[in-house]
Amino acid sequence: MNKFSRIGFILAAAGSAVGLGNIWKFPYITGEYGGGAFVLVYLITIAFIGFSVLVAEMYIGSRGASDGVTSFETLAPPKQKSWKHAGFMGFTGLIIMTFYSVVIGWIFHNIYTTIVYGLPTDIHTAKANFDTLISAQPFTQLLWHTLATAIVLYVVFKGIKKGIEKMNMILMPALIIILFALLFYSMTFSKGFTQSLDFMFYPHWDKLTPEGIVKAIGHAFFTLSIGMGAILVYSASLPKGSSIAKAAFFVTLLDTLIALIAGIAIFAFLFSFGEAPSKGPGLVFQSLPVIFSQLGAMGTITALLFFLALAFAGLTSSVSLVEPTVEYLINHFKHSRLKAVLVSGGTYYIVGIFVLLSTTDGLSQYLGFMHTVIEDGKEVEKIFTLFDMIEHTTDAILLPLAGLLLAIFVGYTVNQSNLRNDLQQDMGKVIFSVWLFSIRVIAPIALLFMFLNLMGVITQADINAWFS
Repeated sequence: MNKFSRIGFILAAAGSAVGLGNIWKFPYITGEYGGGAFVLVYLITIAFIGFSVLVAEMYIGSRGASDGVTSFETLAPPKQKSWKHAGFMGFTGLIIMTFYSVVIGWIFHNIYTTIVYGLPTDIHTAKANFDTLISAQPFTQLLWHTLATAIVLYVVFKGIKKGIEKMNMILMPALIIILFALLFYSMTFSKGFTQSLDFMFYPHWDKLTPEGIVKAIGHAFFTLSIGMGAILVYSASLPKGSSIAKAAFFVTLLDTLIALIAGIAIFAFLFSFGEAPSKGPGLVFQSLPVIFSQLGAMGTITALLFFLALAFAGLTSSVSLVEPTVEYLINHFKHSRLKAVLVSGGTYYIVGIFVLLSTTDGLSQYLGFMHTVIEDGKEVEKIFTLFDMIEHTTDAILLPLAGLLLAIFVGYTVNQSNLRNDLQQDMGKVIFSVWLFSIRVIAPIALLFMFLNLMGVITQADINAWFS
């Protein structure tokens, strides 16, 4: 297996962690749950729990030096080899790619329409354009889904050094430069920028709900790409003598920094034009383009840079989601890299077609089911599509479960003497002790809580009662 360079590994791991969740999801959930207090809970969780589990996954990968299944089996005690099944978490990435590739396609489409047709000038037009794309233009979606798949599979086929590292060495610096450019441009809107900083970093505790706390903790786990097997497989290619703790620190720092920069810039634009921060998931694809349209030619350039940043984040994450399955097929079925890439990519590409069709009018009823939701205090019947089902399954079951298994395996199952020898020298005695307590106690409790909440065992009513 080819090895990353040290900087190549950090950029690749950061590219895996930095995805659409940082630039698309983080700003809108911050807006929905009150800003600064939400951000503070998120940052505390990242520092004391997310970082701990990230180190655990990196440790398994660097020690096992193989695909996820083999690494778990190698590190498990002789009588506990059934732990190898935890290594199948790597297939979660392929499941995520069935809808992630479709979303990247939406981003490509936005770049294309911005160049050819310009930006929508009102929210009704923006919403109509987006709704038409996902409900009435399956062939357009298929075109962009195909392009996204082709780019990702080409990079993965080229391998660790010539593909994944090379891509991240280009796209990650480009992503950071674009986001800083957007940040500096947003500073020119002084009133909006000041409001953005206040909203993001001043903790208005009265706006933080129990649901917001749960969302902040959950997003902190998922934004670091924990539990998908990607960081584990990348860590198998760490160069000898690398510090796991330092690598995890820089990955966490980059991931968090990018989310904060995106949030500050986006809210600065929103506040400058008198828009509310709680715009929900449609913020990026509907609200922001309308705001950018009011800035003339500079707005078009800003929109293109923003969507390019989104595309770069999506692509760097995508290659990491496919690589664990590719490594497994190579190691266990002796596939060539080309065959492993085609099998992995072909699988998620075909399922992705059904995913995009599930949002199409006339087909959604056959690729989903009706369920009742509460909106504005009233019961409303909505279709729970295949897109929704796969996204919910990964978020609510597979990722929290994988994170819990990682914490238990490293905290209790692996050879604790080797663990201490490997990491205590790397971290120092005091930091190692704090990390060990976090991975053994705090992280499992938090992950179990998230798992039970997302599964509906612990309801929002229960959480409200605890905090009241």
